[in-house]
Amino acid sequence: MEHKPENRICQNCKKDFIIETEDFNFYEKIKVPPPTFCPECRMIRRLRARNERALFKTNCGLCGKSTVTMYNPQNQFVVYCNSCYLSDKWDPLDYGRDYDFSKPFFIQFANLMKVVPRKTVHSIGGGVNTEYSNYLVNAKESYLSYSVTGSERIYHSRVVDNSKECVDCSNIKECESCYENIFGTKNYGSVYLVDSRNCIDSKFLFDCANCSDCFMSANLRNKKYIFRGEQFTKEKYNELLLNIKTDSFKIKENLIQEFKKMIKSFAIHRFARIFKSENCTGNHIENSKNVKNSFEIFKAEDSKYSARLTDGPADLYDVMGSGKSELVYEASGAAWGSQNSAFFSSGGVTVDSQYCDFCINVSNCFGSISLSHNKNVILNKQYSKEEYEKLRKKIIEHMNSMPYIDNRGIKYVYGEFFPQICIPHSYNQSTAQEYFPLTKEEIENRGYLWRNSEEKKYQPTFSNNTIPDSIGEISDNFSEEIIECSHKNKCKHICTGVFRVHPNELIYLRKWNLPIPRLCPNCRYYERLNFRTLLKLYKRICMCNQTTHNHHDKCMTEFETSYAPDRPEKVYCESCYNKEIY
Repeated sequence: MEHKPENRICQNCKKDFIIETEDFNFYEKIKVPPPTFCPECRMIRRLRARNERALFKTNCGLCGKSTVTMYNPQNQFVVYCNSCYLSDKWDPLDYGRDYDFSKPFFIQFANLMKVVPRKTVHSIGGGVNTEYSNYLVNAKESYLSYSVTGSERIYHSRVVDNSKECVDCSNIKECESCYENIFGTKNYGSVYLVDSRNCIDSKFLFDCANCSDCFMSANLRNKKYIFRGEQFTKEKYNELLLNIKTDSFKIKENLIQEFKKMIKSFAIHRFARIFKSENCTGNHIENSKNVKNSFEIFKAEDSKYSARLTDGPADLYDVMGSGKSELVYEASGAAWGSQNSAFFSSGGVTVDSQYCDFCINVSNCFGSISLSHNKNVILNKQYSKEEYEKLRKKIIEHMNSMPYIDNRGIKYVYGEFFPQICIPHSYNQSTAQEYFPLTKEEIENRGYLWRNSEEKKYQPTFSNNTIPDSIGEISDNFSEEIIECSHKNKCKHICTGVFRVHPNELIYLRKWNLPIPRLCPNCRYYERLNFRTLLKLYKRICMCNQTTHNHHDKCMTEFETSYAPDRPEKVYCESCYNKEIY
């Protein structure tokens, strides 16, 4: 059947959105109805189900030992420590129950979620010394780091792939010995780099590629010994750099302000960072084809409305976090190897399944929690293949005839992702708050959950203003100190109030000749977010007015960009950008 694009009204925000012909074709392929939420509301709904960075102390529900979890104890989920969860001391099928056709499916699913034990954090592929990190795949020696794959010795970072010895970084790939890198690829021995790749021994660079030994510059290509935008000899460059006391906190703060001003006022910004890709829209897309309205994508095809996809996924719609998966829809944390599945969270190798949470290596499962290597399971109850297929069909019909309706009147039938009653995290402690921040009043008015930050009982042994200015003045046992965060819980960054410097972090700060930070890891992370654009696109016109270009006056090229219209940066179309940079 040939579909034409259709205008729909979002159930949630009441705004118009378009379902394109290609979208209808995908929905038919995966056998789901078209969405009733617009793309942005669907994105927010998925992000609400994902908490990467808010960790809590709790006790294992089986052995009683203290452990760290992503589930707020106030939300009353049963949590098992890693060793107990992976042991043979319990069986998720013991919690199985019959389907009750007198109640909506989502009420039954929510009730099951409350009783089935779940792992403290989301981790696949083992991991050594990673207890204080979350959403890991084949990672080791990771501390307070999140969404990390194939990496080791990573500290206070988020979205890190195949990297080593990096601290306070966000969205990096194949980097080593780096500090405060944001959207970086294959950088080495560099600090404070944004949107840069293949750079070595450099500091404070924006949008630079294939550079080494450069300082406080933007839009460089294949350069050496550039200092504040000027070319110098090796000897003169080293002399100038020697006069920059990066070991001093006061001087470093001044350099950061200079760096921010350079990025906002002087640097040229490409409308979208899309490389080696065909027919793609969004931002930070590489080696991809036919990817639309998506962000942070590497080697993907035929996908849409997604983020954080890597290593060859194809046919993914509305997915947050996946690799090497195919034909997946409405998933939050699909991990690796999922196929022909929809409406699931924190899974991996989920095949031919729907409405699963924390299930790994499963096939033909529906409405189930914490399964591993199972098939033909509904509400954690085992069935034969024939029984499963027959009951699944009846449940889908029942979901449509007896939908769950929330307190705002939104109807949830088969084809909708989890409603609020099935989301295990509060909005303000979920990933949604990082990309779509709301106040407490806004969160509660929309029917979402708000949780106050847990009060820390630690008293600082070092007030913020008494920390020595230079790293050279810091003692070797400084990692034992409890440091007061300069925000003192007065910001909106989930501030912890106090923090420690990890012993390995102290080693790296000495190696890089950088001062002790004054902000806790959460506040440092939110500072990095200021360098990032949002997961949405805006229609804009190129800002170039160079008379030497073909347009001879102001360029009128239109494009879709993640730079909001009220942002101060100079945003150019691809043609004008290339003429200025190359």
